[in-house]
Amino acid sequence: MNDSDFLGVGWAFPVGVDKRGRIALARHETDIEQAIRMILLTPKGQRVMRPEFGCQIHDLMFAPMDASTMGLASFYVEEALKVWEPRIEVLEVRVQPDPEREERMLIHIHYAVKATHDKRSLVFPFYRIPGELPESTS
Repeated sequence: MNDSDFLGVGWAFPVGVDKRGRIALARHETDIEQAIRMILLTPKGQRVMRPEFGCQIHDLMFAPMDASTMGLASFYVEEALKVWEPRIEVLEVRVQPDPEREERMLIHIHYAVKATHDKRSLVFPFYRIPGELPESTS
């Protein structure tokens, strides 16, 4: 099995169609990044047939923005990624309040792709107040 087989190909997230009208696919590192986002966006218990899937961070929706909440957010994210994304090694999860929006936490995730040892990072915005969704990037 080569590295690209391990990294995989999956449906793009969010699901869409490509220029030829087929289901859009995400490949390799893009597939991993989209899988990370899907794990973090899914509250535990949301999937009926797999209620343990997802991230417990959504339990912090109404928590105050303090060191305890940010510590729990970091723990929940790292725990979810270790369980649900076997293609990566989580190197660090760091959470900080967003200086521009008081209801948003910025979750910095540093990870290594196991097959290639490629170190990558992403910033996941977590909105603590219901109804506050990120602006569409489309």
